[in-house]
Amino acid sequence: MNVRFYLVALAVWVLDHLAKVAARALLSAGASVEVIPGLLALSYVENTGVAFGLFADVRSPWKPYVLAAMAIAAVAVIIAYSLRLPRSRTLLQAALAITLGGILGNFTDRVAHGYVVDFIDLHAGERFHWPTFNVADSAITIGIALLLFDALRHPDPGGKGGAEE
Repeated sequence: MNVRFYLVALAVWVLDHLAKVAARALLSAGASVEVIPGLLALSYVENTGVAFGLFADVRSPWKPYVLAAMAIAAVAVIIAYSLRLPRSRTLLQAALAITLGGILGNFTDRVAHGYVVDFIDLHAGERFHWPTFNVADSAITIGIALLLFDALRHPDPGGKGGAEE
């Protein structure tokens, strides 16, 4: 990963951090403000779980350490993989950088507060309600979508990971 991709990861991390600071300052726990009636609200949630609140109900003294270890492992894998890639794989590098920034954003929140602040609340009236999320979650989702798109564009039948382009 060259410097500009680390800058992308840093930009995602900063944007996520600033958005969470604003959410903490403007919304109290449990508060919700409709931005687009029937579609989008800003709702403050302290998520002790992972994506979509999974494992939030798990009560274990080991949970924060396991979640932190998973994030550290993901960061290590992303960096190691990106270092093997040729510079010509810009979409893949960008996808990894965006994902990296998102993982670091949620990791920072979890280490600093013991939970991740989620505040983007998409819904269709009362019928459909997507789990509340944040900028980091969005970045991870976008990064993974770009990874999948890149995989479709560059199938790797030899199993070499694109290292020999």
